[in-house]
Amino acid sequence: MSQIRKHTFEAVSLLSADNGLLDVTVVPAKNQPDWLVPSSLILSVDDYQERIWTYLWQDQEVAVFHLLPRGHQPDKLVVLEGNTDVHRLALQTAGELDSFTVRIADVKDIELPEQYQVVAADNIEKNRQNKSGNIFRESASQDNNNDALAEQLRENVLISYLFQTVMVNDQIYLVPDLDKIAHNMVDLDS
Repeated sequence: MSQIRKHTFEAVSLLSADNGLLDVTVVPAKNQPDWLVPSSLILSVDDYQERIWTYLWQDQEVAVFHLLPRGHQPDKLVVLEGNTDVHRLALQTAGELDSFTVRIADVKDIELPEQYQVVAADNIEKNRQNKSGNIFRESASQDNNNDALAEQLRENVLISYLFQTVMVNDQIYLVPDLDKIAHNMVDLDS
């Protein structure tokens, strides 16, 4: 009879062992619900008032994703851990971050409210009309096909990085697809 091998499970979940609790941080956003990210992914929150595309964080260049439209003054960068060092990213925003602990059972999935769907649809239409609307320094040699452009991640097209809209304590938040954002930013930047 062969010996039963004990499973060597590594905890990869961000849930704590305290009854399904998750420590989250609210990152303010403009023209969309504020973002809800796991607090354990935040590496640093740095004051920074200039709109930038990359940020030098601990001698590493980190891609910056903007939660504010052009013309709005940012005041901080939130550096987030990625799957690899290369896939770290920073969120540029303005306003105060708020952290709290939430029970997973208290997080309710909801549809994106209509007011944000309208903004997203308007931005998609603007991008179709302006093929150079790609925020990631589109090169002349890049395919300008509308389908290819629609596939690319754009900061001003909410549905291109929306993972889920949720409600916690009667407040609407956006849970972004951070992995998609990081991978698209690194792929487009290189």
